[in-house]
Amino acid sequence: METYFWSFIVALMVFLLGGVLSVYEGVRQILEPEPVVSPWISLGVLAIGATFEGTSFRIAYREYRRVVRGRPTRLWDFIKASKDPALFSVLLEDSAALIGIGTAAIGVVAATFFQVTWADGIASIAIGLLLASVAFVLANETRSLIAGEAVAPIVMERLQKALARIGCITSLDEVATLHLGPGAILVALTLSFRRDSTTDMIEDAIRDVTEALQEADERVVYVYIRPSERVGNPDRKEREPLARDKQDAPH
Repeated sequence: METYFWSFIVALMVFLLGGVLSVYEGVRQILEPEPVVSPWISLGVLAIGATFEGTSFRIAYREYRRVVRGRPTRLWDFIKASKDPALFSVLLEDSAALIGIGTAAIGVVAATFFQVTWADGIASIAIGLLLASVAFVLANETRSLIAGEAVAPIVMERLQKALARIGCITSLDEVATLHLGPGAILVALTLSFRRDSTTDMIEDAIRDVTEALQEADERVVYVYIRPSERVGNPDRKEREPLARDKQDAPH
């Protein structure tokens, strides 16, 4: 949860504050236009920045492709579905940085070589709005993670298949999951065992359930089991997980 909290703070303090200051400077530049000093130096700095940001984005994008494992998951869907703010925040930040650098370069060129005095100010406002948009997306995604989100549907499917292989479970009523962090998942089960199960058999079954869930996904660190009210029902019934899922999640 600490990772989610600090990602939320970064979204508000860095991106939102930077966006507000950028819009302010843009408005001031439009109202009181000033010539761009040393445009070639400015463009050179922007080019260097684009190189570094492009390299960072390429590394993050490669990690995104590794996580989706070839599935046709669009980048935006991945950002909306991911439970790891360390990855999707880098993707958003680098994307915004590259767009912002391009916008700033257009503003410098227009103001310097085409004598469009307000172009630099407009570019600054556009960058500010871009940063504010990134702040909104990051804050919204991390806020929902702090509030508590279930695992992705594909992970839930793996967990349910693992549970289906436990022979002495006769009823699986509810599977509730919660992300405690990017690498930690809590699973709460409501189930019942066969009527003829002894205490030792139930203890072994609980151990088997825990191991099966951890084999299905290594991020499962806590497993809680609650007995079902429908003891000994031979018909297995699976319901939707209680916690809210994101759609089309990659992991």
